[in-house]
Amino acid sequence: MSKKNTRPEQEIDRIVVSQANDDSAWGSPIHVHKTRQASLSIPPDLAARAAFLARLHRKNSMEEWLTRIIQERIELEEAAFTGAKQDLRAKAD
Repeated sequence: MSKKNTRPEQEIDRIVVSQANDDSAWGSPIHVHKTRQASLSIPPDLAARAAFLARLHRKNSMEEWLTRIIQERIELEEAAFTGAKQDLRAKAD
């Protein structure tokens, strides 16, 4: 987020509240479509191990725990990929 374009949250709230009933202050509505959830099939023994670890981590469901784990791993992989690209660029220069 750019520092030069930020406003204090209270100021933003004040502006939004003051313009809430003024239709001319708002742009055209946008429509957002919910993406479908993907389904993933894993072997039963892996599912049992994941369910155990989900309970150990006090998650409400194995899906919640797996989602967190996958998200963390993706973030690590993306960071590693970005770092590798930067290293290659630095070597190319």
